Amino acid sequence: MAEWRGAEESADEYGVLAALEVMMPMRDGVRLATDLYFPAKPDDPGARAEGCHPVLLVRTPYNKRDDGARVGAEYFTRRGYIVAIQDCRGRYRSEGTFYFLTQEPEDGYDTIEWLGAQPWSTGKVGMFGTSYLGWTQTAAAVLNPPSLATMVVNQAGANAYTSSVRQNGAMELRFLAWAFMEAATHPEVVNDPVRKAALQSVSSLEWLQHLPLRPGLSPLALVPSVERWALDLYTNGDYTEYWDHPGLNFAKYWDEHADVPMLLCGAWYDSYTRATLENFAGLGERKRGPVRLLMGPWTHGMVDVSYAGDVELGPTAPVAGNLGEEFLHLHLRWFDHWLKGIANGVGEEPAARLFVMGDGDGATSRTHDGRLWRGGHWIDADALPLPGTTQTDYYLLPDGGLGTIAGTGTASTTFRYDPTNPVPTVGGNLSSLSDAIAVDGDERGRISYEQRWNSVVSIGGQDQRDPETGMPLAARDDVVVFQTEPLAEPVQVIGALEATLYISSSAPDTDFTVKLVDVFPPSEDYPHGYALNLSDTIFRCRYRDDPANPTLMEPGQVYELTIPMYGTGAVFARGHRIRVDISSSNFPRFDPNPNTGEPIGRHRRTQIAENTIHHDAAHPSRITLPVVE
Repeated sequence: MAEWRGAEESADEYGVLAALEVMMPMRDGVRLATDLYFPAKPDDPGARAEGCHPVLLVRTPYNKRDDGARVGAEYFTRRGYIVAIQDCRGRYRSEGTFYFLTQEPEDGYDTIEWLGAQPWSTGKVGMFGTSYLGWTQTAAAVLNPPSLATMVVNQAGANAYTSSVRQNGAMELRFLAWAFMEAATHPEVVNDPVRKAALQSVSSLEWLQHLPLRPGLSPLALVPSVERWALDLYTNGDYTEYWDHPGLNFAKYWDEHADVPMLLCGAWYDSYTRATLENFAGLGERKRGPVRLLMGPWTHGMVDVSYAGDVELGPTAPVAGNLGEEFLHLHLRWFDHWLKGIANGVGEEPAARLFVMGDGDGATSRTHDGRLWRGGHWIDADALPLPGTTQTDYYLLPDGGLGTIAGTGTASTTFRYDPTNPVPTVGGNLSSLSDAIAVDGDERGRISYEQRWNSVVSIGGQDQRDPETGMPLAARDDVVVFQTEPLAEPVQVIGALEATLYISSSAPDTDFTVKLVDVFPPSEDYPHGYALNLSDTIFRCRYRDDPANPTLMEPGQVYELTIPMYGTGAVFARGHRIRVDISSSNFPRFDPNPNTGEPIGRHRRTQIAENTIHHDAAHPSRITLPVVE
């Protein structure tokens, strides 16, 4: 490795030689299809470059031959890395049966060790990838494969029960939508004209509007293996040993996780915001690593754009604007340092780099491409919470106000929650809530990645208005609003959030949602102002004491709920208001609670609930914000 010392970065100096469809054996005899990309001699592109090279591994359910995967592979191969891209078990050309996440630890371990033992390998394997491709990394790492040397995990999970597949007890319906997409691209379906035509015509949103899904009675029944794992995720609402699997609950296995350098990338509007922050904290305190964090303002997978939904965040928001380099180049610097020993300064960089949304000027203006201008800036930190953070309680006040001094006297607010008329999802931390459309495959099961995604809801930052009627969500009679007076000075909030609600209900079980909103004042561009969502969450009341032992409620009895929320990094500008919206539904992001107390996913009826928030001296309902001077 001495020849790499002192170099700035690996040069683009090799050709690319690919060995396609290498059938790699797993411990149980199943073979996984893997494409291997080798550095080729510059003057003889048909011959491998001499010597050993570090290996980079991507494991994907989305087709290893996808254009994006191939471009990434060639980028690193030309710079002296061997790249392996593998179809997960049961996907595309790999053998076996796919089951959501549970086969990834062993398959990942076996793949890493096979790559590390090859004569063309240095014995060091790095991993990278986004979303499910990030889950496959951590799933393998909990088994601590000896050849794993480093990881770049972009926007992936920690505990599937608490903050991805489910959230505080409720189901994130994006995973049922993902099941419809997975079924439409299943190897059995691509080569079966009848099933292919049937699944390509499916609208996942229509099926989500007619929950619960029944075994054998939805299009998922056309692919029984997909239906099985989808219904397992949907109907396992209680925390059982099902959720202890290391493929689903990485956080449970942080102690066993490989102690290697890790770069954790996330975003404030990503579907894995909470998981990324939890992994940074949990692994950071356990591992020498080092464990680093990059937290941008983006939506899921959109690291190289300057906007998040309907909000423009400025020219420094993209990764390229942050570090002056594209996302692949950020990976290259990381791998150069930890796999090749290049002294490029990566080892001395701060523990965390975070984007703070908002420039504090308070303007409510529209950009040339029609988005709300918000702006923002990057900060570096050695730890979270940031130094100078004050956990500040904002109390729900009797008159609908929101303030740092608790109210006096007695006060409560009651609203009717009808599961058949849920509050619509408008923006937020979403991904995969999409329809599978216009899918074309060939005899090898190859499918265009872009053709499979057609989002059925808005994502990221959005004005909180019903997309069909244009009416503010806050005008609904099942949304309760608490807000501050216009701020005299900016308030900067960075980190994890938490809500504490004192509630009662006429139903034996129900949900409560909490949404943090930045209210922009009216302007010429936005005469009605702009209510920008920053964070939201949901809580299923039967799990208030113990997710493993659900307890129904007594009508009218007051209960205290402590509700973890997704974090944010934002400035509430002078003249803005801090607002908290409370309701009991957010559809189709979460499954509506039928309010009956039946096992959700197997329920047969719904009922209307009279839900009450208590917010007085004896019941100090509040949201706790990490305020940074």
